Amino acid sequence: MTNDAEIGNVSDTSFWVAYYRAKESERADAMFRDPYAKRLVGDRGKKISDAMAATSRYAEWSVVSRTVIIDRFIEQQIAAGVDVVINLGAGLDTRPYRMNLPANLEWIEVDYPNIIAHKNEVLKNELPNCKLTRFELDLALAARRQAFFASIVPNAKNVLILTEGVIPYLTEKQVADLSKDLLAQPRFKHWVTEYFHPKAYKYLKTSVRDLKMKNAPFQFYPEHWFGFFKKLGWGEKETRFSGEIALEFKRKPPMPAWVKFLLPLIPQRVKDESVKMVGYVIFERSAK
Repeated sequence: MTNDAEIGNVSDTSFWVAYYRAKESERADAMFRDPYAKRLVGDRGKKISDAMAATSRYAEWSVVSRTVIIDRFIEQQIAAGVDVVINLGAGLDTRPYRMNLPANLEWIEVDYPNIIAHKNEVLKNELPNCKLTRFELDLALAARRQAFFASIVPNAKNVLILTEGVIPYLTEKQVADLSKDLLAQPRFKHWVTEYFHPKAYKYLKTSVRDLKMKNAPFQFYPEHWFGFFKKLGWGEKETRFSGEIALEFKRKPPMPAWVKFLLPLIPQRVKDESVKMVGYVIFERSAK
């Protein structure tokens, strides 16, 4: 049994990351506002964050930057004709409430029953800005996942799939199986998900992180991120990097104090590369 400060499973990470959205929303110079996050996480998010002290500062920076990137991707894709967003592993995301979305946009949230029940209860008196529907589904159950994909929004023309903070917890086989099921539905045109440069893997595999995340470990470490998805049938359309967002909003990534003394000695090529270590990507179905 785990306590409120421990991550007992992948679902618990949704409280962790939503806590950082709540913190960001209270800043005078907030990069976005999520007025619902604080209510959703309660005390749980802070307890998990405090217990993850060794990685908490970087996790917060990463969550805030990825939120900005995905918000922009969604706005961009809706302007380009997306009529449905399917958020797989939606967690405590509140974009249907906090973003200025078209009233006729269909937004589908999918997650475990406990997460769906929690959101339904906390947000029961709030009205989303679009057509929001939530579904209880364990995405690991292949037959149910395939049936869901085949039956959901059958008349949609241009569906955007979002997996925010989902893919890293899956194995390469699980990602490949998910990809196959998405490609089986021609109306699923684009897919927004994480990007990690292989050089970033060593920072995700530290002994401290492995211990804290033992109940929800990262498992997806392909040799070449874009190459892996390309072989599955998804081509890179656009990638935005967390480092770019940090530069735009003047939010430097957290680093040890001694690093600033070495910065003048680091080649510009290395600095440029470091900006593009992590981010989010829009994949599109590869032309046959």
